[in-house]
Amino acid sequence: MITYWETGTSFTRLNEFQPNCWINSQELTNEEVEVLISEYNVPRDFIMDVLDTDERSRIEIDENNVLIIMRVPLNNQNNGIPFITVPLGIIISGSQIITICSRRTEIIPSLIKAVNENKITISNQFDYVLRIFLISAVWFLQFLKEINVQTALIEKDLENATKNKELHRLLRMEKCLVFFITSLKSNEMVLAKMRNSRNMQGIDHDEDLMEDVIIETKQALEMANVYSDIQSGMMDAFASVISNNLNVIMKQLTSVTILLMIPTLIASLFGMNVPNSFENSPFAFGYVIAISIILSLAGILLFKWKNWF
Repeated sequence: MITYWETGTSFTRLNEFQPNCWINSQELTNEEVEVLISEYNVPRDFIMDVLDTDERSRIEIDENNVLIIMRVPLNNQNNGIPFITVPLGIIISGSQIITICSRRTEIIPSLIKAVNENKITISNQFDYVLRIFLISAVWFLQFLKEINVQTALIEKDLENATKNKELHRLLRMEKCLVFFITSLKSNEMVLAKMRNSRNMQGIDHDEDLMEDVIIETKQALEMANVYSDIQSGMMDAFASVISNNLNVIMKQLTSVTILLMIPTLIASLFGMNVPNSFENSPFAFGYVIAISIILSLAGILLFKWKNWF
């Protein structure tokens, strides 16, 4: 879907293209891809790179255009891994700016809401790019907090777990963190190149905003690394916990099996076709039951005393 927005102190959606407006495209169809290529001169190779979910962040600068690919977080609850990252492409061509993403993310709506509510003035395209990086870092931090909350819930379930289901859930959280760490590192490299590139030094930008973006990105990266280290140790610890829980259950079942063998053994002995002095006693069945109960209780007391039960 391609939408057009008028920029300034606020974002206003337009019904059709106007010069110097912001062109936002998400969840593109093949027809919309051809529109971007033919009508707005977007390089086909760049669009194909953005639509590739494994594309890394990078920046390309030439005389007329600045092509940026960054990684942004995405809530992916309907598919195995709850949080992933996808490429977001940004094209700056003169006073024209175009954003491209293969999925619908929270980054663009959050940017529009922040600008419209806070009346933030975006003076040039470079500051616009920095705002997108800042919003992306904020969403990384928010999703990291959600990952931490879900990990805490999984941790409670793991305390008494004997199956691998909870470990698989924890593994999915670990995959989310790996995606986040990789994406944040590549975004950080793009920001460093934007700050230090000679081609970008002639463009006016808000230095304080640049500093805020770098700080938020580094904070998100550090949090992701800390959570990843914690989860790695947690997975090793809880793998041992699950194994120990299973051993305890097997120990209890073995104890029950041994105790059940006692009355079976007594009944088998007295059921043999040999003289045992109870052949003619009317109380033989009661004696056998009494002996079985007494020996079973003795076995239970022995297991309790040895702490085997």
